[in-house]
Amino acid sequence: MATIPQPVEPTGATASPAAQRARADLPVQGMTCAACVRRVERALRAAPGVQEAAVNLVTQRATVAYDARATTPAALARAIMDAGYEVPDVPEAPEVDAAAGSPALPAVADARAPAVSPEVPAAAVAAPRPAASARAAALDAAEQKEQRSLRRDVAIAALLTAPLLAVAMSHGAVPALDGPAGRWLSLALATVVVLGPGRRFFRLAASALRHRAADMNTLVSLGTGAAWLYSTAAVVAPGVFPHAAHGHPPPVYFEAAAAIVTFVLLGKLLEARARKRLADAVRGLVALQPNTARRVRGDAEEEVPAAALAPGDLVLVRPGERIATDGEVVRGASAVDESMLTGESMPVDKTAGSAVFGGTLNQSGALTFRVTKTGADTALARIVEAVEEAQGSRAPIARLADVVSGVFVPVVLGVASVAFVAWLAVDPTTGGLATAVERFVAVLVIACPCALGLATPAAVAVGTGRGAELGVLVKGGAALEAASRVDTVLLDKTGTLTSGRPALTDVVALAGHGEAELLGLVAAAAHESEHPVARAIVEGARGRGVGLAPASEFRAEIGHGVEARVSGRLVRAGTAAWLRRAGVATDALEAEAERLAARGRTPSFVAVDGRLAGLVAVADRPTEEARRAVEAMKQLGVEVAMVTGDRAGAARAVAEELGIRAVFAEVKPEDKARIVREQQAAGRRVAMVGDGINDAPALAGADVGVALGSGTDIAVASADVALLRGGIAGLPTALALARATLRTIRQNLFWAFVYNVIGIPIAAGLLYPLTGWLLSPVLASAAMSLSSVSVLGNSLRLRAFGRD
Repeated sequence: MATIPQPVEPTGATASPAAQRARADLPVQGMTCAACVRRVERALRAAPGVQEAAVNLVTQRATVAYDARATTPAALARAIMDAGYEVPDVPEAPEVDAAAGSPALPAVADARAPAVSPEVPAAAVAAPRPAASARAAALDAAEQKEQRSLRRDVAIAALLTAPLLAVAMSHGAVPALDGPAGRWLSLALATVVVLGPGRRFFRLAASALRHRAADMNTLVSLGTGAAWLYSTAAVVAPGVFPHAAHGHPPPVYFEAAAAIVTFVLLGKLLEARARKRLADAVRGLVALQPNTARRVRGDAEEEVPAAALAPGDLVLVRPGERIATDGEVVRGASAVDESMLTGESMPVDKTAGSAVFGGTLNQSGALTFRVTKTGADTALARIVEAVEEAQGSRAPIARLADVVSGVFVPVVLGVASVAFVAWLAVDPTTGGLATAVERFVAVLVIACPCALGLATPAAVAVGTGRGAELGVLVKGGAALEAASRVDTVLLDKTGTLTSGRPALTDVVALAGHGEAELLGLVAAAAHESEHPVARAIVEGARGRGVGLAPASEFRAEIGHGVEARVSGRLVRAGTAAWLRRAGVATDALEAEAERLAARGRTPSFVAVDGRLAGLVAVADRPTEEARRAVEAMKQLGVEVAMVTGDRAGAARAVAEELGIRAVFAEVKPEDKARIVREQQAAGRRVAMVGDGINDAPALAGADVGVALGSGTDIAVASADVALLRGGIAGLPTALALARATLRTIRQNLFWAFVYNVIGIPIAAGLLYPLTGWLLSPVLASAAMSLSSVSVLGNSLRLRAFGRD
């Protein structure tokens, strides 16, 4: 369970001016189908102070927004238990002093940092949100307990059902079993199975009945109960059946009742195992955090639980160890592998003042860092929280399944009753009654609301989990569905398509000077400058293997240029106007400078000893990953356009290099949002990609807002998808994953509907007059169990996405 108090605005009757918004995540056990989900949601929404409630069948979790002054998590848990379900970890009520908000997606601090949300003030939460590791441990414990119970019940049921099936299928091969002894043995075995391992279905069905509801347990308990009661009556009081006195004992269906229980329990066990795999992405992230840390106090070191660390503590991390929590390096230097959080393959150098993040791997040197964040406030915990929220969300495509699930059980009960009456009307004899009971039971047990209920959340859970492994954080099912339909992507230029910093692009030398010589002189003169253009020239020279001679008499004139004496020669580099004021004629290269400027370059004229020697140019160049991303999106059939506040020449130059045809340049932030609206008005499904504060309005207005992990807190909070790899390379992956997830959802829904539409009529015997087909209750129960497992198995195929 987790709670985060937050302020909330009054909303009519649901909130008072003093309302204090909080959120609770409650584990729920005992849900089996979509009807259970609706019942828990209704129970929560009826509780005082609840503003919103969402329940996820796959993750077995309820997320509740409530007024902390009107109710408590413990009261919410009681509401769930009163509805007939279990809450393994009943929480205590938090005390709320103040409140602070928290964005839906974690925000990102810097270019290499994993997602981090803005801090919640300490006063906001008196009972802090449990760490991700604690929630994962609680979930694991509950799942293991459920699996142990299911394994025990499946073993008992299977052990007793096997001889039951042998008796039913012997047909006189074993004389001792072909008579009253065999029938009484079957009664004994079936009774143990139905009232032992099968008792859970009757208990949950009774709970649903008390709440005037019906679910999968209702169907299973009615099916097994009808088969067992009819068969028990046939054994205990055969005389009530016509013709029994003439030596024709009525048929019994003990093996059907026991087999139904066994197969449904087996299906539940397989579901539980598959559901555990759905959360592997979250478990993998949680497992990155070490359990202990080496705290430093004075000259002493002590090993303490990682949960005991507090902001301000000093922690020593040796090579090969994982960092316990977020902090800032105070001593030492090392390279840290952050790939498990950001997807960056190269280790990141860390020195004093560098930020480090819990769960990352220290590689080469010892680091001492000061703890800045712990528990639920760390980058790792925020990423885990974002993935959990996404896995627990619903996609709009699930609405049809929700509508069908709402009437599914009553309709199936009606069909089963009609089938029973129809078969009995056709043949009112003992044999006809037996056949009518058989059809009634077959219809009840073949109907599978579970497959419908699992179709969407299972695929969303696997898709969002796989996205987290690939460095793509998706806000939820609705964002995934919207991303799958995107046909137009609007890209910001600076920092999205380009590196966001200038790089050397051109060196033009006049006669008498070689390019390497000229570049060496300019780079040496600019070496002492901190200006981005000067830095780009120096880095460009080093990248081309040009050596830098010592420089003296350095002087910089802001906005104009630099000069210095290099190897006895006076070197000036800057604007044409600045050089002309020094008596240097620049006419010979004006045309070349204009040509470079038209291509988005920033040229600087160079003079040596008072004479024009050439020019150098820098530009914010497109990144290689942007080039690959644009090409990949074209292959997906997505139209790519650039929307930037930069000047038209620079924008067109970058667009030409990347093969982007549509360019919107010199655009103000409010105009970016307008362009998004215009594209949507033209019938396009628009994704906006950006990384700056000026992109936030457009990100919020687009069908899908995509923020880069290197972006600002505001941009990431406004987005539906965050790319944690610090670049645009993950965008095609995000779009392709969204399409694959929606395709899987459609497949799940299609087969879940088809299964029920075909299976129920066959079980009712509707096709018998035409084909002679009748489905036994045993086979019907096996089919029902496999239908749910097949939906989960199909969803789990998404875990292989991107591995090729």
